[in-house]
Amino acid sequence: MFQNIGTVDRIIRIMAGAAIAAVGLAFHSWLGLLALLPLVTAGVGVCPAYLPFGISTRK
Repeated sequence: MFQNIGTVDRIIRIMAGAAIAAVGLAFHSWLGLLALLPLVTAGVGVCPAYLPFGISTRK
């Protein structure tokens, strides 16, 4: 599978994932578990939601 996440998109996903994880830890909530989604997609470089629409933020 080819990567479809660019550098700026990746940085935004990492920041959003860190923020979600921080809120989840602060409130002792399962919300922190949702932080895995943007962090994993940023790490792998593939967003499954982009695939059906043919979107790519990578140059």
